[in-house]
Amino acid sequence: MKFKLLLFLSLIFSIHFNAQSYIFGKVVSDGGAEIQDVTVVNIRTDEMVLSNRDGHFMVSGKIGDELRFIKAGYDRVVKKVSQENVQQPMNISLVRSTIQIPEVQIAFKPTGNLAKDSKRLSEPQKLRSLKSEMSKYMRSPLKEPLPDKSISKTFTGHDYKVGQVDVLGVIGKAVSLISKADKPKITKANYIEYQNFMIQLKNEVNLDFLRKYGMEDEQIDTFLVYAEETRYLSRKFRKDFDKAVLRSELQVAFAEYRKLNKLDTK
Repeated sequence: MKFKLLLFLSLIFSIHFNAQSYIFGKVVSDGGAEIQDVTVVNIRTDEMVLSNRDGHFMVSGKIGDELRFIKAGYDRVVKKVSQENVQQPMNISLVRSTIQIPEVQIAFKPTGNLAKDSKRLSEPQKLRSLKSEMSKYMRSPLKEPLPDKSISKTFTGHDYKVGQVDVLGVIGKAVSLISKADKPKITKANYIEYQNFMIQLKNEVNLDFLRKYGMEDEQIDTFLVYAEETRYLSRKFRKDFDKAVLRSELQVAFAEYRKLNKLDTK
């Protein structure tokens, strides 16, 4: 009996220890600006994702993992995941790299004689002549009048719309205004809205078409971040969550993603 209890507790501990969790966060510059396309690498799993246009990222990991943040023109940052990072978003600040400007050697050495040195800085004679001729040409009057590009009314026929009201056009504009008023305003998602939307997207939208290509959960997470970045899903659909429309949006994004990553069905 004790042996069975010990085995059961060991199994529970193992499941809890290896449970998959996700690390959310945001990457900004030292001036507070959101940074897009920062490469986030989990050194333990080699999983790699990119931050979206709002600086948000989502990568699978657990406490103790080391995340590496890489962006051209910025100093590399390595952050160790703590208990606090699992419960709250991770905020990363990147500092611009110092650029070493090479020394410039000036070949020209002035003699001190202004009349002599100024000749080295003047334009070539051929260039001055060309500029002078072009200036004269641009100031000269036109020798021939420009042709009239309009079409004579003799060939256009009678315009039956003159003096009439475009009823269909008025109705179309009215319907467009009403539909725009009914839809929620498209706004940028904050961190909590973005996090909740991404979780709802993965849990409620049918993603079977991704698994046909042998994609596991980590690869699906990477694709969802790509789709969010290219199709602006959280901006357009977090307030009007339509599973069918979102699935269609994901399929459009996956068509391009499949070409970029050369994916084939299993």
